[in-house]
Amino acid sequence: MFMSWQDIWHSQFLWNSVSAWAWALAAFLITFTVLPLIKGFISARRRRWLQTQRELPTAIEVTALLIDRTSRWFLWVVALYFASMQLQFPARVERGITAAIVLTFWFQIGRWAMAAVRLAIDRRAHRAGGPDPALAGSLDIIIFIAGIVVWAMAFLLALDNLGIEIKPLLAGLGIGGIAVALAVQTVLGDLLASMSIALDKPFTLGDSLQVDDINGTVEHIGVKSTRLRSISGEQIIMSNADILKSRVRNNGRMQERRAAFTLNVTYGTPHEQLRAIPGIVREIVERQPKARFDRCHLLNFSDWALRYEAVFFMTVPDYNAYADVQQAINLAIVERFSAMGVEFAFPSRPLYQPETAQS
Repeated sequence: MFMSWQDIWHSQFLWNSVSAWAWALAAFLITFTVLPLIKGFISARRRRWLQTQRELPTAIEVTALLIDRTSRWFLWVVALYFASMQLQFPARVERGITAAIVLTFWFQIGRWAMAAVRLAIDRRAHRAGGPDPALAGSLDIIIFIAGIVVWAMAFLLALDNLGIEIKPLLAGLGIGGIAVALAVQTVLGDLLASMSIALDKPFTLGDSLQVDDINGTVEHIGVKSTRLRSISGEQIIMSNADILKSRVRNNGRMQERRAAFTLNVTYGTPHEQLRAIPGIVREIVERQPKARFDRCHLLNFSDWALRYEAVFFMTVPDYNAYADVQQAINLAIVERFSAMGVEFAFPSRPLYQPETAQS
């Protein structure tokens, strides 16, 4: 005897009637069809907005970004949730479905939070008129620390929503964390040093640093180490903790370069020429477009020369520009001194021989 459609419709299958399964399937298909369409539409509009570089209100931009960062797996679980509302399951099955929904939900919350962090960084760079070198150098560190915080919070909140007591877990993690910290204290020291670099910003990408006897340009600031490109070409890798323990000279933030040099002239130079030398040096320095004269004085009498000290400032910090200006000044001084008949002194000692007695 054949069953009628009505009997089939009300027959039981896996704890629910066929009609309940049909409604659940309809809810799943509708949800899993509509939500991806909405996500695709908003994602396409967001890409067009980014291409036209239009300035959007913060609320709209954040909403569009979060929808664009919504995973297809999350949409599948949302559809499964709406379908499960039409059905009744035993307690153990309900717990399994609830666990899958909760874990997927907090996983998606973590993705949204990380997307918000990156959006905040991008908006700051946009307001600054371009990429921020200080922020670019700390980007990996900021994202790494934000990732630890976000995913740890998402994991703990997911466990709490599942009814798991997290206070004993936190206590156990605290005790275990102390043991791990003692075992990897060097790594943690570098991590804390990277956080200090990210927050305090003593240097950024592209800065020229002198760390003890090492000179180089910052190429990368990482979670554990900083990489410098030395003036001789090789890459130098230094731990962040070692850098912060050292005396660091940041030549990249030099606004002006102070330059000093000495001139040694012979003791036999006439007084008029000695008085004229400071004015001559001043005139030569002031002819250089990137130099600002400071002073020139006859400072001391050495054993073998009259010693002048001259000081000027370069209005640009570039070392090559300084070398060019110093060379031009030196050549001009040699030319002027030669025309005046002023002689440069060099270390020497006269030798005197005693007179021999006449017989």
